Amino acid sequence: MNIYKAAVIGAGTMGAEIAQVMSYADIPVLLKDVDQRLVEQGLNKIKSLYQGRVEKGKMKASEAEEKIKRVTGLTTFDGFRDVDLVIEAVPERMDLKKKVFQELESNVSDDTILATNTSALSISELSVATHRPEKVVGMHFFFPAHVMKLVEVIPGLMTSDETVEDVVSFSETIRKIPVRVNECAGFLVNRLLMPYLNEAAYCLQEGAATLEEIDQSATAFGLPMGPFTLVDNLGLDVCSDVVQVLLGSYGNRMAPAEIWEKLKERKRFGKKTGAGFYEYGTGGGETLQKIVGQLRQELRIQKTTFSIERLVYPMINEAILCLEEHVSSESDIDMAMVAGIGFPQDKEGVLHFADEVGLDRLLETLLSLYRDFGNRFWPAPLLKRMVGAGLLGKKTGRGFFEYST
Repeated sequence: MNIYKAAVIGAGTMGAEIAQVMSYADIPVLLKDVDQRLVEQGLNKIKSLYQGRVEKGKMKASEAEEKIKRVTGLTTFDGFRDVDLVIEAVPERMDLKKKVFQELESNVSDDTILATNTSALSISELSVATHRPEKVVGMHFFFPAHVMKLVEVIPGLMTSDETVEDVVSFSETIRKIPVRVNECAGFLVNRLLMPYLNEAAYCLQEGAATLEEIDQSATAFGLPMGPFTLVDNLGLDVCSDVVQVLLGSYGNRMAPAEIWEKLKERKRFGKKTGAGFYEYGTGGGETLQKIVGQLRQELRIQKTTFSIERLVYPMINEAILCLEEHVSSESDIDMAMVAGIGFPQDKEGVLHFADEVGLDRLLETLLSLYRDFGNRFWPAPLLKRMVGAGLLGKKTGRGFFEYST
């Protein structure tokens, strides 16, 4: 099925950016929210994105105006029976998303695909809120959606192959890079990203390095921004909620650092609240240094040492577990991490980087970190088998990929 017209439910930052992406590809799109004020905010966000392109000389003002006209703001379901695809982009609460899908049932045609932009919630569970589970699919955009190229396409247990193919094709139409991901908690990118962010938080609360040192180490490795800058941009509350989802599915290896909860208690959610790991307002409240100091004293946390391997290797290990569980393929995992979080292009992705490091060295380091820090670093069984078989990466001509020697 070709998708000629679409709709977005939720006119917040992500919903507005998704609508802008579709309008830029000349897809007419309806943007709905519960309140006209929220709709106007979403439309203004879209206008500002186009204005930015005009100011940078990337498009003419007349072209921007034409594309802006492709977005219609609504507080009702008027016109929804004519859309081929609806993307839900409301807050990450299963009850709220189910309610949206139930409302859509009686307001769209039988052929309409219902997609959710959830970053971690179960597609299969969400699909039971409808009478068309075969038409329900995950379509996870990354922030900022108008910049990041990756879209994870996640079928639920009852999603039809046709629905997946239609959404993959549509993702390409709107100039995105679709990666099919089999359903699991956190899907692919967030499942790999969160151990990295969580380990950075452990390093901070253990006094292994300062906030700035950890962020600088990540950018020196080649990532576009450090973990704490990223969390403050994404929203600490959002990241913490995803960590809890992962903890519920994967157990102690995803156990969150205690600093997450301390900052949540103080509503330090990042840039949007004026403070997160960094300060963005006028200050005057508790400093992060004081909060960390109190936490270390309260829990008697011992000082540890920092290394970039502490951040990056859990991400690689989780990628190997995903490969073992058939969540995605080697090439798609690497492409997703480059396109989704900006993993350094010169390293070609987490699994290519593992092959470059040497799988025997990776295993040895993970075991050493496991002895020091516990289950967060327990090596994936597949990694152990590959090392046992002598498949060590580039130096042996074969690891996760094959190389000419």
